[in-house]
Amino acid sequence: MSTVKLTQSFINEKLVTPEGKSRVEYICDQLQNFFVEVRSTSPGVGTYYVRYRDPSNTTRYIKIGRTSQVSLADARAKAKVLISEIALGADPSAEAKAHKAIPTVAAYFEEHYLPYVQPRKRSYRRDEEMYRLRIKPAFGSKLLADVTRKQVQLFHTQLLESGLKPATADHYVKLMRHAFNLASKDWSIIKSNPLDRIPLFNADNRVENILNEEQLRTLVEVLRTDPNRNVCHIALFLLATGARLNEVLLAKHEQIDKLNRVWRIPATNSKSKRVRSVPLNISALEVLNDLDTEGTYQYLFVNRKTGLPYGRVHKAWHRIRAVAGVPFLRIHDLRHMYASFLVNSGRTLFEVQNILGHSDPMVTMRYAHLNSKSMQDAANSASVIIKAASTVPTEDEAPVVAKDPALKLVA
Repeated sequence: MSTVKLTQSFINEKLVTPEGKSRVEYICDQLQNFFVEVRSTSPGVGTYYVRYRDPSNTTRYIKIGRTSQVSLADARAKAKVLISEIALGADPSAEAKAHKAIPTVAAYFEEHYLPYVQPRKRSYRRDEEMYRLRIKPAFGSKLLADVTRKQVQLFHTQLLESGLKPATADHYVKLMRHAFNLASKDWSIIKSNPLDRIPLFNADNRVENILNEEQLRTLVEVLRTDPNRNVCHIALFLLATGARLNEVLLAKHEQIDKLNRVWRIPATNSKSKRVRSVPLNISALEVLNDLDTEGTYQYLFVNRKTGLPYGRVHKAWHRIRAVAGVPFLRIHDLRHMYASFLVNSGRTLFEVQNILGHSDPMVTMRYAHLNSKSMQDAANSASVIIKAASTVPTEDEAPVVAKDPALKLVA
């Protein structure tokens, strides 16, 4: 151990160990806690360190970098910052140890996030799929605290370039943002969430496939005659209630009150996680009366091969919609069509919101443009006023002109 005037030329030319020594420390004469360690096994190359005592008076060392990779000027500047932070009470060694203890993204998702959301989030399977397919390959080996905002923003852009739609790419960022939020604010695994308020694409990808009268007539005819009665009953019930597919597939006979014409959907099946009541119109009651599952099965719509409610009906639906000549019609579009029936019949958006079970009225506003007749009537009311103002008055309605020219017009 010797104190020397550290210069870049010294670093370049004099990093050797004395005869018989396995290592040596060259301490900076300007900064006593800053030194270069040289080992006999690697002459000509050393390692920059800062030495300090932690709060328990134990000597600690902070490695800054190898002399072959870091210049003396950069190493000394870094050392000055570290020494200043230590003087203010920081303990870099403890912080570095704590940093190493932070889990990788893969460990965090698999041991913390996914087990936590599995019983709490209906879209758990989708979260698990997005993590497995793209998040784990991109970030799995990184420590949670080492993931940066820029890295995620680049990942977001790459998802779009890979062919994903903007809304799908946004879902990946939303998932990561939520996971990192739990890690920082709820569980204190990391200090802060670097993904907070990352801008999303927010593309308007709403698609509304509303059928015209002829298409609707053909679809209903197919649904009333196609041999796959179970899936047709499900589709007709969706069209008659505006419910979500999952709500219909999990509907039970005990939830149906035919006398009062109400279907009570429990909170466990409702997207809003609240109990809601759906009024049953004549078409919905016709579907219920056509079923033969009451008294035999717990659920309304049952797969006879398994005796259980349907998990998916999309394969059968794709065939049925093709037969009806509407291959573009998604099964969720039946819900949109129901909403269009209500709006075009003059029902208020408040009524539509309550029947469809929207927790946010802004969601219902997407149907506001459908009621073209009401909007036309509203626009026509302005036209009536304009017409009245521009009509030339008749002789009876004309203002009276006084004989005395000194008098003004009197109406």
